[in-house]
Amino acid sequence: MHYVALKVADIERSASFYDSLLAPLGWRRHEEKEGVIGWGLIRSVFFVELDAVQRPGFGHISFPARSIPAVRASYESGMQNGGESQAEPGSAALCGNGNYSARLLDPDAYLIQIVVAPD
Repeated sequence: MHYVALKVADIERSASFYDSLLAPLGWRRHEEKEGVIGWGLIRSVFFVELDAVQRPGFGHISFPARSIPAVRASYESGMQNGGESQAEPGSAALCGNGNYSARLLDPDAYLIQIVVAPD
């Protein structure tokens, strides 16, 4: 994957949500310009772009975590910043043995998953 960009209705609301969700995973903002913000570990690979006519709901995005506490911290932080729970942190047997994940909707109703899996 080179990058992912989501169209959002309110850039500030989405910025607050993704800052809180991604910080526990070690991600930070690398880019910020008029109507676009980008996050990543080393470079921007995830973007939100302001678009008043956005239509979310195309699928879901899964962010990797390094540990179970990181999954929990990311989920809790996202929930405190406009997220809506879809699956609380826990074992994710449907994703394979040893996976631990959480899922929530972002403020524009995109499904976001945070997951840690054995290598």
